[in-house]
Amino acid sequence: MTSESRACSEEHHLTAASEPIAVAGIAALYPAARGVEDYWRYLTAPATDDAGLSTADGLDDLDIDVTDFGIPPAQTGSMSRMQVLALEAARQCLADAGYRRRPLPSDRVDVVVGTCLGLDRQYANALRVEGARYAEELERALSAYGDDARPGSVGTAEEFRAALIRRLGASPHDKVGELVSSIPARVASAFKLRGRTFALESADVTSHLGLAYAADTLRAGLTDAVLLITGQRHEGPFAARAFAAKGIGEQASAGTGPFSEGVGALLLKRLSCAERDGDRVYATVRECGVRHEGRPGVFRYPTRAGLWEEAAAAGRRAGATAAGTVQYAECSRYGAGAGSRAEEEALIALFGRSEPGSVAVGSVRDRIGHTLANAGVAGVSKVALALYHGTLPGGGTTARSPQGDAFRAVADTEDWPEPPGGGPRRAALLGSSLTGTVAHIVMEEYRAPRRGGRAAAEVLRPVSRARASGTGPEPIAVVGFAGRCAGAPDAETFWARTLAGRTMVGPVPDDVLDRHLYHAPGAISLDRSYSDQGAPLPRPVGPPPGLSLPPGRYAALDPAQRVALGVAAALFAQRGSPSGGLPGAGLIAVGSNLGLHNERRLNSLLAADVLEEVAQGLDALGPLTARARGEVLRLVRERTGTGADVDLTHALDGSLASGIAALIANEFALDAVPVAVEAACASSLAALDLAVGRLRSGAVDYALAGGVELPCNARDMVLCSSLGLLSHDRITPFDEAADGFSPGDGCALFLLKRYEDALRDGDPVHGLLRSIGAANDAKSLIAPDAVGQAAAMRQAFDQVEFDPSDVGYLEAHGTGTRVGDRVEIAAVTQVYGAVPRRRPLDIGSAKSFFGHTFAAAGGTGLLRALHAVRTATVPPNTGLRTLSPDLALDRIPARIRTAAAPWTTPDGEPRRAAVSSFGTGGIDYHLLLEEHTDGPR
Repeated sequence: MTSESRACSEEHHLTAASEPIAVAGIAALYPAARGVEDYWRYLTAPATDDAGLSTADGLDDLDIDVTDFGIPPAQTGSMSRMQVLALEAARQCLADAGYRRRPLPSDRVDVVVGTCLGLDRQYANALRVEGARYAEELERALSAYGDDARPGSVGTAEEFRAALIRRLGASPHDKVGELVSSIPARVASAFKLRGRTFALESADVTSHLGLAYAADTLRAGLTDAVLLITGQRHEGPFAARAFAAKGIGEQASAGTGPFSEGVGALLLKRLSCAERDGDRVYATVRECGVRHEGRPGVFRYPTRAGLWEEAAAAGRRAGATAAGTVQYAECSRYGAGAGSRAEEEALIALFGRSEPGSVAVGSVRDRIGHTLANAGVAGVSKVALALYHGTLPGGGTTARSPQGDAFRAVADTEDWPEPPGGGPRRAALLGSSLTGTVAHIVMEEYRAPRRGGRAAAEVLRPVSRARASGTGPEPIAVVGFAGRCAGAPDAETFWARTLAGRTMVGPVPDDVLDRHLYHAPGAISLDRSYSDQGAPLPRPVGPPPGLSLPPGRYAALDPAQRVALGVAAALFAQRGSPSGGLPGAGLIAVGSNLGLHNERRLNSLLAADVLEEVAQGLDALGPLTARARGEVLRLVRERTGTGADVDLTHALDGSLASGIAALIANEFALDAVPVAVEAACASSLAALDLAVGRLRSGAVDYALAGGVELPCNARDMVLCSSLGLLSHDRITPFDEAADGFSPGDGCALFLLKRYEDALRDGDPVHGLLRSIGAANDAKSLIAPDAVGQAAAMRQAFDQVEFDPSDVGYLEAHGTGTRVGDRVEIAAVTQVYGAVPRRRPLDIGSAKSFFGHTFAAAGGTGLLRALHAVRTATVPPNTGLRTLSPDLALDRIPARIRTAAAPWTTPDGEPRRAAVSSFGTGGIDYHLLLEEHTDGPR
């Protein structure tokens, strides 16, 4: 960290909690613009009736040389196109901010990526694995068709599988390459950015949630810059069909379809740091408020105009921008009918009392279409440029404004007049999501401080009581928890299974892994798994008691959505409020894979043309007449369910990753903003970190956070096997024989409140989240790095008043490989072994019992640590036969128990535990948990 960066990070404590957030860099990649200058030129050019872009327009023609980013050739074929575009957007954004000519202090720069629905590599990998079933049915159909086909049918399945691999591409790195969280990780690695790294999705307001996170973490001083990248592409046949089935495609603006392509980026800083670093500031973000309309039933755009007023009020609490000072409103116009009417009514309620003609109205959607996950960044970029240039871009003949004298549409580009009284120009941006969330952002013109005046960094505020007393940020109380893993349908059984010391990992059933199609013991293959071991969960067949979901809608939900809904219901029942019953504004942040199983399966069913094209080229079909080939392919289509007649009535709701959180919010009628978070295997802790930040900023009154993933399936097992990640036997963390992990299905959710609020409300406090540290290795996407892991640990301890010697138990990541375990213990030694210890540090991992639950891993680890501090019991490991000699535990000192043991502490000292969670891409998180010693637990 440079001296300037260090001074900036230290001085944030003296700046206002509502310090403006500076937009210091912009990138804009759209079909009509390949950079920020192109974007501004396009937006301000005369707009004609046909200026809207067709959904056929995209970004495929943009030539980007990935070798410029130092990517190993072996990994380039496994990268999604979105990953490549994000790298280019990052390069353009950092260059636009001036960091091509000067170094960017990289230790405290976060990378956040937002996108919605699946990526091309996810779809290709899923189709390749699903294609094995098609291959089998093709061979059967040929053998049954007739004498002409029968002699050539033998071996057709293998021929088809090989041809499909050639068509779609395949690499051992496909699992890493398809992850959405590999996008920010790749950016972090390419530009050596070592801050927090994760991806998120909240449908149409994905960008807005990313901006809200940036404001929280920047104002809290946890980072000095956030690189926010959001993008949307047409990746496969599913999205357009699913939107149309929901009736959204017909409601979009003329010519734009359900959504358009676009990738954008913003470099965001505290204004004080931007001024100190000499950055060019386009504009500042003063307020960012979000609110949710929790209504049971199908997902739909909000219809209550007052929701935007609540979002605006929430933003004003942070930014303190006076009402009535906005001269421009950037509208979302997402949805139609009641949704559009609600937005118009909100505009009237928010700004209708302004002077006649004083509020100009426009929408970037009129020019570039609706870019879904990218829509907010597209709008913020437009408004930042408009404020910087003092110019209002025109919307053309499609521009319109709400009823009322205060408003006027901006049809043609015009100068933005200075406000009466000489104050700064201000704009409001409205957002709206099909899951029921709205956003309200206020941006302001930047005016450099006069010579001799006081810069933003010199605006002082009283130091918080927590910091003044040396206790760190306010603890976050865990007031409810629930979980589900293999053999453990609830959190209590989870703990009982742990204490019993028996693993739940074993041979998976044939309906999880069809051994005939997908199992090849002992060999690494691109289309088969050498392991058949895992810890699967049964799929729920009906909604939890008390909830009424129509059978068709429930059946269309992704299995992860159904599992999480059941776990949430158990959590609320544990609290004695089965219907939810949480007043105030909240957040539901669920760590998960951002490409759900349901969506990939449906996309594969819709990709019959690809499968049939491959089949047509096989030698086995060569002797057949065209009619015979058609009959064979028709028979295969019927047997596999591929083709155009796929029921997509409820498909979109059951395919959104944020739909996991939205389903909980809506079915329990909670005013809680839903968001999905992916940070590979650290997703749960990344979701918890986001929730803690929102709570500490005062943006929400409660948060439900955790993770869910169900990796016991053929696709994940084949992809992980191809990179040699799976154990040939069973996962055994810290053992000399450790050779990989075994997948396990799991879900864990935690209800959080600020500690003082929990005491005020009389909630039982099961434990206290004291801090969460995070970092990125900024090296390899595959190999673990002790330096990055140790950095996350140190950041966690930087936020609290105790040191590593006061932590008695570490719930380790415990990936179950010799290298991974050795690197993790080396990082622990750097931090926990750097101070004298009164007693050995106990180390364990839930993975030895329930397998690697991927996105839920940090959640299951926290669930185990929470039980440990509540019951004063150190949990055991299972399956440990011979401790790996690589670990050198005596240097900490530490021990790994194989049987449960009492956890004693000196009188009056609370038990403290830590949870580590490390994800592919060098993503590192470390959480510190403390026992609550006063009141009900």
